[in-house]
Amino acid sequence: MELFALFISLALINNVVLSKFLAVCPLLGVSKKSSSALGMGAAVTFVIVIASMITHVLYYQVLVKYHIEYMDLITFILVIASLVQFVEMFLKKVSPPLYKALGVYLPLITTNCAVLGTTLNNITDGYSFIEATVAGFAVSIGFALVIYIFATIRERLEIASTPEGFKGVPIALITAAIMACAFAGLAGLV
Repeated sequence: MELFALFISLALINNVVLSKFLAVCPLLGVSKKSSSALGMGAAVTFVIVIASMITHVLYYQVLVKYHIEYMDLITFILVIASLVQFVEMFLKKVSPPLYKALGVYLPLITTNCAVLGTTLNNITDGYSFIEATVAGFAVSIGFALVIYIFATIRERLEIASTPEGFKGVPIALITAAIMACAFAGLAGLV
């Protein structure tokens, strides 16, 4: 039951994008089409979940064991960069259109603050391996959910009669603010 509460809390209530304002760059950059938003959500999900597992093991089995915990940031970045390279090679081979649609935002997953933030929060919050894995999955599902919903809204906004001064990024930011308010309404859930 605690793992379910952790999942709901991180995916919906304390959403990484809408409550912590991490990963706003890919949210705004990749959310013009729902198909590319789904692709980015899947790629980020893979990277965050696997990075959460690997960094947890590395931190406790290597860094703590040899008293070099101060190397956590550089170690986590190397793990994340390696995973992103794997995803990039995989997408380039399997789905060239998606690879092209994600463009520069795919390698930028390496510096996506949501990915690094999740791995660091797993350590600072003292999560066990299972909790860190669930937290990684929950954060990434929350990110994927928000980016997909945001992309579908932006697709509708493209054909809507929006005042000229609000077209593009301004209406996107207003939409993100309204989504943040809506997700904040879930705060009493857990």
